[in-house]
Amino acid sequence: MNRFTRFLPKGALLLFALVSLAGLQSASFSFAADTAPGSVVVQLHEVDLGFPVEATVEAVRQATVAAQGVGRVLEVRVDAGQRVKQGEVLMRLDAREAVGSDTSARAALAQAAAAYERAKSLHAQKFISQAALDQAAAAYQGAQGAAAASGAGASHGTVTAPIAGLVAERHVEAGEMATPGKPLVTIFEPKGLRVIASLPQYKLAELKKSARARVEFPETGRWIDVQRIEILPTVDARSHTATARLYLPENVEGVVPGTYVRAHFTIGQAKKITVPPAAVLRRGEVTAVYVLDEKGGARLRQVRLGEALAGGEIEVLAGINPGERVSLAPVKTGIDLKPRASN
Repeated sequence: MNRFTRFLPKGALLLFALVSLAGLQSASFSFAADTAPGSVVVQLHEVDLGFPVEATVEAVRQATVAAQGVGRVLEVRVDAGQRVKQGEVLMRLDAREAVGSDTSARAALAQAAAAYERAKSLHAQKFISQAALDQAAAAYQGAQGAAAASGAGASHGTVTAPIAGLVAERHVEAGEMATPGKPLVTIFEPKGLRVIASLPQYKLAELKKSARARVEFPETGRWIDVQRIEILPTVDARSHTATARLYLPENVEGVVPGTYVRAHFTIGQAKKITVPPAAVLRRGEVTAVYVLDEKGGARLRQVRLGEALAGGEIEVLAGINPGERVSLAPVKTGIDLKPRASN
């Protein structure tokens, strides 16, 4: 920053930068062949035509284990990120009341069973009527039902994993009170993941003709091909969108439920001009590339870009033509041109 620009306001600095950029665009500078950065010739490429929608990753198999009875959490054996097997004990709840009821029900069952056996023996000897035998049988069956219900209630004190997978979240701590329906642990299977996206109603007809899609992870620039697309047969009456499920390959590393992604649906193909992201120079609101000529000269040219395409390249809407060569190191090119621009 020189003595003149030091005292300029921010708005004037931006205007000064744009004027400087315009001056660079009107001039061409050359550099030695041995210091020329990497470059690429811009060509028309066959790219997929489609539209992106915001989406979220979710697990195909996921279960939230909830409490089935009332009791204090006595023991917690798992935490988030831990892998568990199906049937493995996750927590233990205080079920002393349920155990007491189960003991009483089992005692009543034993008494009813003995009474039924005596009734059958007496009925065989013609000492009691058929109605008395039926009454003993009914009491025995009722005791069996009560014992089964009390046994199920007692078993609710031990919380086990319904599926094998990873613990996504533990919702309670030891000492808290569990009530029926309260979430305890969420488990998901990391091998099977899918992407949930909302599709506009007017796009459904085009998608039925060509059901292809890719998933983009904006933070890392990663693209993954979708194995299968499933569009639910209903449309939301408020948003007029349909839900699409995009199934990812198994065992995808670095992808977890809840991740934000973009689902790119393909509805055709066309030829477009594209450039690698490394060739683009961004300075505030200005987007440009360095165009190289056959003599080694470089000219900074402003371009208008479109969407990022599958494969990582960016569509160019205006600013350069097929056959022109652009620098893949625009920052280095600009540094090499500064001494020559001052001369």
